Amino acid sequence: MIILKNVNKYYETGGEKVHAVRNLSVTFPNTGLAFILGPSGSGKSTLLNLLGGLDTPDEGEIWIEDRELSTFSRKDRTNYLNSYLGFVFQEYNILKDLSLKENIVLPLEIQGYKRKQINQKFAEILNDVELTGLEKRKVNQLSGGQKQRIAIARALIKDPKMIIADEPTGNLDSETSRNIFNLFKKLSQKCLVIIVTHDEESALEFADMIVSISPDGDSLKEVKQNG
Repeated sequence: MIILKNVNKYYETGGEKVHAVRNLSVTFPNTGLAFILGPSGSGKSTLLNLLGGLDTPDEGEIWIEDRELSTFSRKDRTNYLNSYLGFVFQEYNILKDLSLKENIVLPLEIQGYKRKQINQKFAEILNDVELTGLEKRKVNQLSGGQKQRIAIARALIKDPKMIIADEPTGNLDSETSRNIFNLFKKLSQKCLVIIVTHDEESALEFADMIVSISPDGDSLKEVKQNG
C-alpha cells in the first residue's frame, strides 16, 4: 500500500516559486489500476517522480508499505527503484540495436541473474504481454503498440509491486491504445498500476481508481473508486 500524507513540492523556475504538488493526501491499494488525470502543469509528472523515488517532497510524507520514503538509505532507494518499481514511458525508451528479447531481459542481466532464470522469466512475460513468436525481431521491425508492450514487459520482468506509466499511449492510435489499457487492466490484478494520462474517457472505462488533480487549489480534487 502506498500512502501520501499532505505532500507538497515546489520548484524554482525563472525566478518564480512554483507549487507543483499541493497538499496531496491519497492512499493507493496493493493492486488495481489507478489513473491520474489533470491538465498540463497540474503536477501529474511531478507526482510520478515522487512516487518513483526520483524526487523528494518538500513537505509531507510518502509511505511505501510500512516505511516512510525519506528514511530510505541510498541502498534502500536503489533496491526500491530496481525491484519494487517498474517504469513505462511514452517514448518507450527501448534500444533500437537490440532484439525484442534483449530489450526485455536487460534489467535482469544488469542485476546478475543466471541465464536459466532469465530465459524462464522471459518466456512467462512474453506470454503475459502477447508477444510470443516475436522473440528475435529487431525493434525497427515492430509496430508502436508492440514497442510499448516491450516497455511493459521490461518493467514486468522484475516482478514489481508497482508499475508507473507516464502517458503510455500518447504516441499510439486509438485502437492500439485501447489494447494497451486492456493489458494494464489485466496486469493490475497482480500489482498496482498507476497511469498518468490526458485520456479521461479511457480512465473512466478502465480505472479502478481515479485521482484528478488541478493546477490551482489543492492538488487532490477527487478520488473515485469503481466497482
